[in-house]
Amino acid sequence: MSDHSAHFEATAAGMVLTSAILLYQNDSPRNPSHHATPRPDAHAFASLHPIEHNEAGPTIAAGTPLTRAHLRQWSQALGRAAPPDILPHNVLVAHADMLAWWTPEQVRPAYFNLSAPPVGLGPLRQRTIVPVPFPAHLFIATRRTLSVYALAQNQRPTAETRLLHSPILNVYIDGSLCWGNIPRPGTLAVSAIPEFERAVFDSWSTHPNPGQERTITGKGGLVKLWDDLAARGATRFPVRRLKPFAGKSRQANSPKAASGAKPMTFGQLVAGGSR
Repeated sequence: MSDHSAHFEATAAGMVLTSAILLYQNDSPRNPSHHATPRPDAHAFASLHPIEHNEAGPTIAAGTPLTRAHLRQWSQALGRAAPPDILPHNVLVAHADMLAWWTPEQVRPAYFNLSAPPVGLGPLRQRTIVPVPFPAHLFIATRRTLSVYALAQNQRPTAETRLLHSPILNVYIDGSLCWGNIPRPGTLAVSAIPEFERAVFDSWSTHPNPGQERTITGKGGLVKLWDDLAARGATRFPVRRLKPFAGKSRQANSPKAASGAKPMTFGQLVAGGSR
């Protein structure tokens, strides 16, 4: 049995190693990880093994095929070990694989350090921290990504709420955050929301991501819009200039598709797992 480490929160009754589940698949990933999952079309098998304890340490004994009954029993036991959360009003989805919440419109400091500032800029022509207005935003965190969208209305979104492209410079056209060297939260717990928000609002914006200039209407582009808001000391973001978010594919966000595309809703993204 190979050396390994596990970290968990002990209960008052204590815990002992009793069983092991071994997972098999017919296509080994090139870069295996402890959390690797098979492709949707891959075949998989799992077996449940008792643990035998002796002087040499714990050993995995012969097992049996893992059944749905086993899964139900262990899922129930694991659910009892997880303490319940009291959800704050801004949280929309709290799930083991997804965390979604929203923030109301607000004026807050923004960090700009443009690598190639356009000619004629005011406050943003140099590295600066300046208060600017942000529209209401929706955040959807999964184990793979953090997706960020703007909202047309300054109110808690519902499943039918249509989404807009976020004007924040470090957000890709598909809605995902460009992490760069920003530390990623290690959990999808509600307690991680401040970390996610710091990654979005408190990181330096150096340039628009590819295609972001197509996500707004009007003249001047996204950088000049932020520069104008900063120069005027504006208190409201002009959400009318943000284009609807039509989907995560590159085709959905092309100029030709965007003109007639139907905006995606919060409910559609949740149903699709925000992948």
